[in-house]
Amino acid sequence: MTEPFIVRRETQIAAPRATVFAYLTDPEKILSWMGSEATTELHPGGLYLLKGVGPRAAAARGAFREVVPVHRLAYTFGWEGGQEVPPGSSLIEIDLIERDGGTLLRMTHSGLPNAEQVAAHAKGWAHYLERLTSAAAGSDPGPDRGVSAKT
Repeated sequence: MTEPFIVRRETQIAAPRATVFAYLTDPEKILSWMGSEATTELHPGGLYLLKGVGPRAAAARGAFREVVPVHRLAYTFGWEGGQEVPPGSSLIEIDLIERDGGTLLRMTHSGLPNAEQVAAHAKGWAHYLERLTSAAAGSDPGPDRGVSAKT
């Protein structure tokens, strides 16, 4: 039986796994496609912190559970001050798979509390994975204006 409140996404990125991994873990590279401030401590138990942009500009906080360079990341996730998805209450798992001369990114975001949060996070993931795909492939996705700015 499948847990109902999960977001799953895949995207093919025209870049090697090492490049994609860097765009997911290096704070400077993260900021090229998402957020306004980032902190990552790349070891189990290490901090994941990302301050957003836009009118909400909330901060996402969690802790790394798995860090397997160029292959896999898993970290807890939630919003500071968030009632429905507080820090550390959900889990993001990202696998990077060599495919078709680039990287297939396979992401699962589990532990969301309801369908409304799944829909909101699915919209966010669609927006940000598009930006990541562009940035990691060497294009400039432009300034991050947040999810609400995208129609």
